[in-house]
Amino acid sequence: MEPLFGCILVLIVALVTWCVASEGAWGAGLTFLCVLFAGLLAMNFFEPVANLLDGIGAAVKPYSDVVALVGLFSLFTFLGRMATDNIAPTEIEYDARVYQAGRWLFGLGTGYLTMAILLTALHTAPLPREFMGFKPERKNLFDAAAPDRQWLGFTQFVSERIPGTGKVFDGQMFAAPETEQKIWPSFPIRYATRRQDYAFPRKPGMGPAAPSAPASGAPGRGAGPATF
Repeated sequence: MEPLFGCILVLIVALVTWCVASEGAWGAGLTFLCVLFAGLLAMNFFEPVANLLDGIGAAVKPYSDVVALVGLFSLFTFLGRMATDNIAPTEIEYDARVYQAGRWLFGLGTGYLTMAILLTALHTAPLPREFMGFKPERKNLFDAAAPDRQWLGFTQFVSERIPGTGKVFDGQMFAAPETEQKIWPSFPIRYATRRQDYAFPRKPGMGPAAPSAPASGAPGRGAGPATF
């Protein structure tokens, strides 16, 4: 099943690349920027929105995180693309070689970025801890790359450099012996623990499945918002 999962990820990249490249170099560049900023905004706000969705009812609660993350990402991408179409509606002329290189490079970048964000969203879905070859600890793109962890790392990197907020996405901070590392990301393992609980609910009195689970709030949450 692992090769199948990797093929699905490659298919997502290919479809998005083809669609975005068809917009031309200028449109592909704008789409890439819209997807990038939409992903960062979605990562920043999806947990507060998920908390609001939790109040709708118990039936919605297991899906609130993935619905919030994918929904916000789609909404911000749509709004960003609509805004750029109105601000810059005219296609800029390029040399034919620049045009071809630009539209395919931005298309490929948008495809990979979209796939990484959707793969990150899978961590928050109410699915088994491992499914169809997906494992939170492995490089899920044919064991060659981990797009989800690359996106999580980039999101944390950006949040660390926002002046004046003092908040870091997935930035639990504590000191550990014999290491200089102060920030210990836990997004994949926290949501993996929650998916494990969905698949195999713990009986009363069994205790926590993993020490990394947050002490308060919904299981698996606690990484944000980073206040970009």
